[in-house]
Amino acid sequence: MKAVIFDCDGVLVDSEALAEGVLEEYLGRWLPDLNIAERLGQALGMTTGDILKHLEQHSVYTLPDNATEQVDSTIEARLARELTPVAGAHDAVLAIPLAKAVVSNSRRQRVVASLACTQLADAFGKDTPIFTADQVANPKPDPALYLLAATQLGYLPGNCLVIEDSVAGVTAAHAAGMCVIGFVGASHVDAEQPARLLDAGAWRILEHMQGLNALVNEWQVRIAS
Repeated sequence: MKAVIFDCDGVLVDSEALAEGVLEEYLGRWLPDLNIAERLGQALGMTTGDILKHLEQHSVYTLPDNATEQVDSTIEARLARELTPVAGAHDAVLAIPLAKAVVSNSRRQRVVASLACTQLADAFGKDTPIFTADQVANPKPDPALYLLAATQLGYLPGNCLVIEDSVAGVTAAHAAGMCVIGFVGASHVDAEQPARLLDAGAWRILEHMQGLNALVNEWQVRIAS
């Protein structure tokens, strides 16, 4: 029994550049002593709350008490207007005959809305499990969310193949004992990201979703041998 697990933001939907734009807008006002764009690049893949905590530690300023809710609500409003699927994601999901799931560091309402508005929910089917950061005390880069997914899906971690775009996500899945493909085909990715993902434990780098099915097949042969 094998499963393919997808991260959502930056893997299925091209959302990271939109989210980063919102974060830069708010944090530029709240933490004006920081180079927000530079520090956000280092925090890719973390929850909004963890990103805000991480940046606040490096500033002399203090964030508002409701900072996470303000940012998340604004991001979700922007995604509802502008979000697009990652090129080839719909066909790539449909082409995989194995069990599938989505594991995201975003809150559940954002993941559900993102999949629905891009029609990716139709590709997965209504019964595809979704696991989100609000289900664990320690989200990615901690492996807890992936271990929870494996337990509830009923699969050994070694029989799970994960597609992730961030160092935090690759670190989490790798630590959980899963094989990880590092995806670098979204609009926010820079030239150094493939090397970062390999350093974090990625097995292969995928530049376009058109190549996913071949890697899934290669992985199945690998774990069967």
